[in-house]
Parts: sequence; C-alpha cells; structure tokens
Amino acid sequence: MIKLMRFLKPFIALILLTIILLFGQAMADLALPDYMSRIVNNGIQQSGIEYVVPEIMIEDDFQHFMLYMTPEEMEAVKNIYSRVAPEDNNYGDYDLSMEGKAIYVLDKNAEYSVSEIEPVMAKALLAYSGDDKMIPETNESMLIQAGARALAEYNTSIGIDVGESQRSYILGIGAIMIAITILGAAASIAVGFLASKIAAGVGRNLRKTIFTKIESFSNQEFDKFSTASLITRSTNDVTQIQSLLVMLLRIIFYAPIMGIGGVYKALEKSSSMSWIIALAVIVLIGMIIVIFSIALPKFKLVQKLIDRLNMVTRENLAGMMVIRAFNTQTFEEKRFDDANMELTTTNLFVNRLMVLFQPAMMLIMNGTSLLIVWVGAHQIANSAMKVGDMMAYMQYALQIIFAFLMLSMMFIMVPRAIVSAQRISEVLDEEPSILDPKNPIKPKANGVGEVVYENVEFGFPGAEESLLKNISFVAKPGETTAIIGATGSGKTTLVNLLPRFYDIKKGEIKIDGVNISDMTMHDLRDMIGYVPQKASLFSGTIESNLKYANEEASADEVSEAVSIAQASDIVSEKADGLKSEVSQHGANLSGGQKQRLSIARALIKKPKIYIIDDSFSALDFKTDSELRKALKDKTGDSTILLIAQRISTIRNADQIVVLEEGGICGIGKHEELMKKCEIYKEIALSQLSAEELS
Repeated sequence: MIKLMRFLKPFIALILLTIILLFGQAMADLALPDYMSRIVNNGIQQSGIEYVVPEIMIEDDFQHFMLYMTPEEMEAVKNIYSRVAPEDNNYGDYDLSMEGKAIYVLDKNAEYSVSEIEPVMAKALLAYSGDDKMIPETNESMLIQAGARALAEYNTSIGIDVGESQRSYILGIGAIMIAITILGAAASIAVGFLASKIAAGVGRNLRKTIFTKIESFSNQEFDKFSTASLITRSTNDVTQIQSLLVMLLRIIFYAPIMGIGGVYKALEKSSSMSWIIALAVIVLIGMIIVIFSIALPKFKLVQKLIDRLNMVTRENLAGMMVIRAFNTQTFEEKRFDDANMELTTTNLFVNRLMVLFQPAMMLIMNGTSLLIVWVGAHQIANSAMKVGDMMAYMQYALQIIFAFLMLSMMFIMVPRAIVSAQRISEVLDEEPSILDPKNPIKPKANGVGEVVYENVEFGFPGAEESLLKNISFVAKPGETTAIIGATGSGKTTLVNLLPRFYDIKKGEIKIDGVNISDMTMHDLRDMIGYVPQKASLFSGTIESNLKYANEEASADEVSEAVSIAQASDIVSEKADGLKSEVSQHGANLSGGQKQRLSIARALIKKPKIYIIDDSFSALDFKTDSELRKALKDKTGDSTILLIAQRISTIRNADQIVVLEEGGICGIGKHEELMKKCEIYKEIALSQLSAEELS
C-alpha cells in the first residue's frame, strides 16, 4: 500500500484542502451538542439567563445587594457597574417600570471574571429574595441555578420582559445552530466532491501506469501473469483502491478529530462519567479485533477467486464454438458454477460476519445512552449535573462511538484493498526481462533488412533444456525464407526472437550487421511487418485496422495493400466498404478474411522485413497461390520470413529452413531438400504425391 502513495503526489493541494474542510466539519459537529446544552440549561431552565449577573439594578436594590457581600466582593461588583441617574441623557434607553429612580447598569466592556462574579451575585439575589435556605454550602452548580431563578423574578419585578428575553435567547442560539449546520453540511458536500475527485484521479493514473507497464512486458512476463489476472488487477483491484481512498479521505481524518474532540468535550461536561465512554470503546475494539481476525483471511481469498472466475468466464466465451461442437455445455456450466459458488460462498461468509456490526453497534450505542441517562439522572438529582449537560454528554459519547464505528468500517475495506495493492505492486514492481540498451545503436540508414541468426539458443524460463539450439541461417533481402517443421519444433518461437518478444540465451541475431539487442525495441520493430499465427483484429472499422500499421497511409496505399492481400472482395462485399465495422477480435469475419486483412495491415507498413507466421492456413489453394505471387511481385527487396505447414505454400521459397526438435536439420530449396533432408521429404510426401512434387 505504501508503494502506491506516490500516486497521491499530484493531489497534495486538494488533500490539504480536504483536511481543512474535514476539520471545519468536525468542529461544526462538535459545537452543536454544546449549543443544545445551552438551550436546555440557560434557555429553558434559566429563563434565557446565560450568566447570573444582572444587567440592570435599581439603586436601592444595588445597595441592598451590597449588604450580602464581603468588602472585596463589593469592590469587584462596583467596578463592573455604572450608575445612570434620571437626568442622564441615556436614562430613557432603559424601559423600566420604576421611572425616576437611579439605576446601575452592567458595563459589558469592563474586565471581570464571570466565574468569580456569578456566585457572588447569586448569593445576593437569593438573600434579597428571602431564599437564604436555597443557598448551598458547597455545590456551585445548584447555587447558579437557584440564582438564575431569583434573577428572573427580580427582572420581572423591575419591568424587564423575561419571556421575551427567553425567546430571544433560544431563537438566537437556534439561529447559530442552523448556521453551523449549514456550514458543516457545505463542508461535508465539498469533502465528498474533493474525495471523489482525488480518488478518481488516482484511479485513472493507476490504471494508466499499470497498462503502460503491461505494455512493456515481454512474453516472458505475460507467461508469469495470466491474462485474466492482469485484467482483474487493472480494473477490480484499482476500484478497490479507489473506493478505499474515498473512505480514507472522508473518514481517516474526520473520525480521529471527532473522537478526540468528543472526549475533550465530554470531559468538560462531566469527568465523573468518563468510565462509560472507556467501557464502550473497549467493548467496541474487542469486537472489531475478533471479527476481523476471522474475516481477514477471507478477504485475501476473494481476489484470487475473482481471478479464477474471470479465467473460467473468458475461456468459456472465447471457446464457445468448441464447447458447443463437443456438447460440453453441461460440464462448462458446472465448472463456472463451481467457481461462481465458491466466490459467492466466501463473499456471503464475509458479508454475514460484517452484518453483525450493525446490531452490535446499535447495542453498544443504545447501552451507552441508557447508562449515561441512568448515571446522569442520579447526578442531576444530586445537583451535580445539569439536564442540558447530560444531554450534550450523551451526544458526545455517541459521536465518540460513531467515530470508532467509522474507523471500524475502514477495517472492512482496508484488508481487501491491501490485497489489491499488493497485487498491483506485483505488476508495477515486475521488471521487464527485455529492456532497451543504455547506449543504443541506430539501425543502418541504408540497411536492406538482411537477417542473420548465429548459433542462437533459447529456452523458456524454468525449462530443463533449451527449445532451440545452434540455430544459424541468413535471410537475405528480396528473398523468401520459409520455415517448416513438425508441431512443437519451435517455428513460431524462432521468428518471435527477431522482434525480441523473447530474448535469446546464447548467440546473436543481427539485422544488417547490427545486433538486435543493441537497438531500441522501437527502432527494431519499426523495421518489421508482423503477421501473427492467430490473426488479431481490433474493434473499429476495416480501415482503422489496416491503418493500425501506418496512420498516415494514403487511400491508394490502403487500396494497394488490400489488393496484394487478396482482400478486395472482403471490402467490396461490405455495404460500407472500408468503413464497415469490425467486431471485437474480428468476430464478424471468417478465419481466412482475418488472415488476409492482417497481411494487408503488415503490407501498409512497408517494412524491410516481413514475418508471416502460418497466416495462409485458412486460405484456399487458389487464394494462397495468388497471394504468394502478389507478395513476390510487390514486396520488392524486403526480407520475408514465412512459416507454413503446407508444402505448396513454401515449395517456391528461395530458402527453406527445416526444424526438428529445436535444431536445423536442413536448409535449401525444395528440390535440394527432397534429395538431402529425410524429415522434409516425409512432410512433403505426407501432403502431396511424388508426381505432384516432381
């Protein structure tokens, strides 16, 4: 997973912005319970009185309050109030029922500590109202609550509308809560957008990098990774990483802020109930450990089972005609069903295990709420806690548990994403066995395309012995060098060494005297026109497939290539001609049509060297003959390496190389080999009579 972190580098700025927005969202969510507590405690229980410090007092009452204070307290209170006489200009600003009396007004700009002044004024108010017995000796919370009730009565007595003040306070706090909620929602939406944008960008770059890496693989790497596995790694595994990244950006930063902030806020409200949160967290963590210790091995298995299902599906779709021809649909259905059921069973096991999370979490959350209410109710009864504080504490506790729940959701995705990341890293870390040289040599500008094999030896990795041994021959320009041999003798492998689909173990392969391993693969393959054994066409049009070799090819060049490849009838029979659609893999064309179009594609490139790997096998004898004659006439001085199974296809070749068990058992023209090479003679006589061969 760490190896893939480099793909986040282009999105650092967006990630930082996302973290800032997440912090803002978390602060908004953490602020709401506190404001709700203030509505209950101050707005409802204390009649909208936030601090038990009167804003206005009649002068006589002020002097009366002083009687219940110490000299130090009296001095502190006098410093925060200003006297306003009836003759003062601002006296009319205060709507009081007792006009004509001097008043004392709280100076809101004065520096004072509410925590110090509140208890003093609360005691004075209670003493003034005659509720001396309501003054607790030690519990300051009870003193403040009782003082707030006394202040409400006093405000009413001097003409202040307490009901209006209460409504204003509640509506004001409510408006602040709505504004905070809107800001939090906006931050949440922005975080969702940015997280999706970042994850989609990383997924795009990751898929591009994987595909580019796969394109650099030689056949040796393709033999190591199955095609089905590479497809899964490029799609499903990247999707897992992308989904995880969205969740990471939305949760991994948000949840810790919520958890830590929730603990801090909860302890502010009541430290005596912290054991409840600790108990809930311990139970939650224990449940997570147990569940994921069981689920983790299954997550690793799921991706392998997806690979297997993809492989079975791909084989069935590709080989559908063979399956139908041999009436093995029932067997293949069972094979698919077995792979499908194993994946389904594993997914069901994991999902059923994960389903336990929701009821378990609801049990923990509801149990925690119940415990907080039970303990908090006792503390409220003992005046050790306010109702609003208990309600806020409950919300903070749920936020803390929810933060752990969100982190636990990460554990559902992380194990599977780690497996996917490892599989992606395997592809990205795989070093191609065939690389360009550090100091490449350019092909000769005046080169003619002469190919020389000198004592070439090749074997597949892990094989006990080499497949090709001591291969030496020269393929000259303007000539056709045919290669023939029994099945498995290494014909295709031999020609695949020329474009470096595989690298040789020993010996040298040269083009115009330059070793192919000293050239860049681009320069090397730019000289070669390749017609594979299995004709491969791409979805698109006939024209797009032909121009795949040369996008700049003119209409005349395309037409000439089609004519040489004996493919004119394919184009003319189609209503849209060259613009006719070609299905995936050329499924709407016959084998012979695909072979001829593949040959036309190679001809458009006009290379110095042609590799034609058994690409006449699906052609009838007449088309085969006409195609060979046209090739001879039109390919000019190009070197042609032709693999064929038919003697009739190669008998007129300038040179025939006969392979037997990985070695050359004969080189020469048809007539020479009929006399000197028994293997060639046996192959020839197995196809044609002696009269036809003479």
